[in-house]
Order: sequence, then C-alpha cells, then structure tokens
Amino acid sequence: MYLCGARRSDLTTTISVDIVHDDRKDYACDKCGEKFEKKSSLRWHMTTVHERRKDYACDNCEKQFGQKSDLLRHQRTVHEGLKNIPLKVFKDYLCDKCEKRFGQKWGLIRHQRTVHESRKDYACDKCEKKFGHKPSLLFHQKIFHEGRKDYACDKCEKAFGEPSTLIRHQKTVHEGRKDYVCDKCEKKFVRKLDLLNHQSTVHEGRKDFTCDRCDKTFGHVSNLFRHRKTFHEGRKDFACDKCEKKFGHKPSLLFHQKIFHEGRKDYACDKCEKAFGEPSTLIRHQKTVHEGRKDYVCDKCEKKFVRKLDLLNHQSTVHEGRKDFTCDRCDKTFGHVSNLFRHRKTFHEGRKDFACDDCDKTYGLKQHLLDHQRIVHEGRKDYACDECKKKFGGKIDMLFHQKTVHERRKDFECDKCKKKFGKKWILFQHQKTVHEGRKDFVCNKCEKKFARKWVLLLHQKTVHEGDKSFVCDKCQKKFGHKSHLLNHQRIVHEGRKDYACDNCEKKFGYKQHLLNHQKTIHAGRKDYKCDDCEKKFGFESDLIRHQKTVHEGRKDYSCDKCEKKFGQKIQLLIHQRTVHEGRKDYRCEKCEKNFGHKVSLHKHQKTIHEGCKDFACDK
Repeated sequence: MYLCGARRSDLTTTISVDIVHDDRKDYACDKCGEKFEKKSSLRWHMTTVHERRKDYACDNCEKQFGQKSDLLRHQRTVHEGLKNIPLKVFKDYLCDKCEKRFGQKWGLIRHQRTVHESRKDYACDKCEKKFGHKPSLLFHQKIFHEGRKDYACDKCEKAFGEPSTLIRHQKTVHEGRKDYVCDKCEKKFVRKLDLLNHQSTVHEGRKDFTCDRCDKTFGHVSNLFRHRKTFHEGRKDFACDKCEKKFGHKPSLLFHQKIFHEGRKDYACDKCEKAFGEPSTLIRHQKTVHEGRKDYVCDKCEKKFVRKLDLLNHQSTVHEGRKDFTCDRCDKTFGHVSNLFRHRKTFHEGRKDFACDDCDKTYGLKQHLLDHQRIVHEGRKDYACDECKKKFGGKIDMLFHQKTVHERRKDFECDKCKKKFGKKWILFQHQKTVHEGRKDFVCNKCEKKFARKWVLLLHQKTVHEGDKSFVCDKCQKKFGHKSHLLNHQRIVHEGRKDYACDNCEKKFGYKQHLLNHQKTIHAGRKDYKCDDCEKKFGFESDLIRHQKTVHEGRKDYSCDKCEKKFGQKIQLLIHQRTVHEGRKDYRCEKCEKNFGHKVSLHKHQKTIHEGCKDFACDK
C-alpha cells in the first residue's frame, strides 16, 4: 500500500501509481529523445510537434488546433461572446499577497513558492544553478549542458530547444504575424502574455514586484530576478568564449558576439544605408535622425528626449537630485546604475577593453574609442561654433570654447590665489603644480621632472628620440609639436604679435611672454633667489641656468667642428651659425649693414643712428 492510499492489488491504479512514485518515464520519442510518463502523451507530442497536425477545426471560422481543449477555449471566448468577461471569472484561486489569479490550485502554490518566498528547490548537479520549477531545470540541462536543440525550422534551418519557441519563430519571422493588439495604443504583440504585461505596466502603471533590498519596483517578476542577480549579487554567468568578457544576461552576450566578433549589422536604414545591430536601434535612428522626433518632454524644464527612459532618468537625477547607486569601494554615488558599472570597470579594475586597430591605443569606454577614431584617424571636426565658425572634433570642446572664449566664463576659482579657470580639472592641476609644487612625472633617461604627463611625453619624443614631425612649408624648420609649428608660422612668417602690454604698449607673439614681461619689468618681481650668491631672477629657468653655468661651471653643449663648449644650447647654435656658417641674418634697415647677433644690431642702431651714449666717465 502506498502512502497516498493506493493499493498495488488495485490493478486499475497500479501502473499510474508506479509512475508517480517511481518517477518513471517509459515512453521515449524516437526523433528527439524526449520521454513521457504515458503513451498518450507521447502520441500527442508526435502529432503536434513533429507532424505538426492540427486535427481539431472550428466549424465557425475553420481555424485549426492541435488539442481539443484549445478548440473549446477558442469557441467559448471568440464565438460565444465570452471574451469580454473578465479573466478572473475562470480563475478561482487568488493570491492573498498580490491578488493575481490562477485557474488551478497548483499554479497558485507554485507562484507563492517561487515569487513571494523566492524558493528555488531544484539545483543543477553540474553548475549548481537553482530553479523554482523542475521543468526549468530539465530544460536548462538539456540546452546548456547537453547542447540539444531538437526542433529545427524547415525554412531557415535555425534550431531551438523547445517546440513553442520554434512555432513562435515561424509565426513571427517567416509569417510576420503579431496577433495580439492593444486596444488603447494599437501596439501589436507576438504573444498574449506580452500584451497583458504591456497593458498592466504601460497603461495601468503597475509595478507589483518590489526588491526587498533596495525597494526598487518592477513590472515583471523576471526583471526583479535579473535585478537581484546582477545588481545585488553581482553575478555575470554568461562568458564570451572568444574574449572572456562576462555578462549578466544571455541576450547581452549574444548581442556582443554578433556585433563585435561576427561584425554583423543586419538592420539597414533605407534612407541613409547606415546599418545597426538591433532593430530597436534602427527604429530609434529613423525616428530621431530622419524624423527629428523627441516625443518625451520634461514637465519641469521642457527639455525633450528621444526615449522615455532618458526622461525618467533626467527627472530623477536632475530635478529630484537622486543618486541611488553607491560604489562599495569608494562610496561615490551615481544617478544611473550604468555609470556605477562603468566607474567600477574603468576606475577600480583599470580595464580598457576597447583598442584602436590603427594605433593600438586603448580606452575604457567605447564612445571614447569612436571619438578617437573619428577625430584623429578620420580628421573629422563635426562641431562648428556659430559665432566664429571655428570647428571642433568633440561637442564638449565646442561648448567649452563658447563658454570660455565668447561668454568669458571661468567658473572655478582657486581659494589660494583667486585665479579663475574654465575647467575644474585645470584648477586641480593648477593647485597641484603651482601651490603644492608637485612634479609627479619623471623622465627615465635624464631624470628631469614635469608637472604634466603630456609635457613629459613631448620632452621624451622631441629631446631623446629627436622626433620633429611638423615641418614649416615656408622655411623647412622642424618642430616636435604642432602647436609650436603654428606659433612659429603666426609670429615669424605672418609677423603677428597679438598680445600687447597695457602699460608700455609693447607687443608679444606669445601670451606667456607678455605675462613674463609684466611681472619682471613693470611689477619688478624676481621671485627666484640663488642660495649660493643671493642673486635674484625673474624666471626659474634663469636661476637653474645660472646655478648650472656659474656655480657648477658646467658647459654641456660642445661644438662638433671646433670642440668649443658652451653653457647654453642657444649659445652653441649662435656660434655655429655665425662662426662656422658665416651667417649674418640681422640687417640694419638704415645702412644695410649685416650682423650675426640681434643684440649687435640693436647696439649699432642705438649708438650710430640714434646717437645714444649712455655711459659717462666719472673722472
């Protein structure tokens, strides 16, 4: 006798009871290997799945069904006019926590156990992944561990793990059917479940599933589970077999493989032929670029957005000031979870997953890579200032230009010297280098120190590697930096001196030269004092040169023709130019006499043509 009351001697129940208690499935399909408890279930599987027979036809509309119960339900709801009766009439089991109704008691029990109690009683013995339903476990084992996809489409040969997925694929992809229409917005859906979810979440605004850790609410229980798994548990169960990148959702993995490794962009715009990896991206492109639509408007500042998600994020972060996502390593808060993930990946893990295939430079964000390729390798400058027509590669550079140049805004002030800056990072750099005197970047060849990394790299490239890639097309002079070439052309060949002193009207080609002039000549400042002889200098470079040549007696620059040595490189160049090349580049415009040194020309003009005699004998 069984615990349930059945007796082995009762022949009418012996077989069925043995099946239940022994968990036997004696009938196997010879096409796909699926097993069944009853022979009738196997027959139904063969006729509906493999033979795709639909033996039950409606005598009113000739629609066909694979099961008689489906035919009866169709007749009852469609032809007998019961479709307007609320669904709850046919669902007698009500959940006392969320008021969801079920047609069978076991459906209610499973719902309460998996959704409200969060129980997952079925664990996979191979990967220890847990499931709330046994069919989900069996399906997982069959698809992931056995790799079985037994149901192939006869039109495109794509294979699926379940017959329902195959049928849905054929109906939506090859037949293009969307049979369920929303009566409020006329949006169409492939499945009735998707329609019901759409109506409850979009039109009724319901979010019945709340996370017990952060109180965030969701319209679908699947979104709640995914949120718990990826955000609170930090799980990324789907790894790419080509680059080992991990993802929290399988669709994200498949999309990554299709776009990055297969290079597929299957959805092309019929107006500009631009291709996209997802249909949703194509639709958004057409709506925003070609139609210029921004359908979501903020009711507080009237700013418009392309997506509803962007509007909601804007309202929560800008107007409500919410930053709900906190980094568990540095306590920095973010308004969007995507920004938190990006912060963790780039800042704490130091990852730079996006490499340029032209110069091997790597970036932490894909957008930075695309900007680099567009500006550096393609040479594009798509953003033009509407006031001076100057062009920029990035929009943020154009906005900064407009703010600082045309609006003359400098919003960041140093609390020590009251100097103002247009960018916050420039203020930080100023405080670090000027007030703290830090020079954190050291050349590994000459041990010279620099306050900025780009100056160190420029020093190494031009001084130690001798790289001078920028050539003046007028005098063939070479420069290590493009800005130096542009300054040379502006000052030497165009003769421009754009910076005038407001005290003596003297003009300069460089702004720094003007500032140095004002500081040393008009302000009389000499801030750098030699600790050996107490002589003072207006510039740090002059002090260093003084100490090196006078007190240390160093002459590091030797002429390769006569071996004469000099303390400064400029002295060596003048020596080579005037002595060995015999050049006299400075001509007096009054008597056409030539000089090798500019200072000699000035002395000549002052004494000969101006008649100045500044030195009188005191005896």
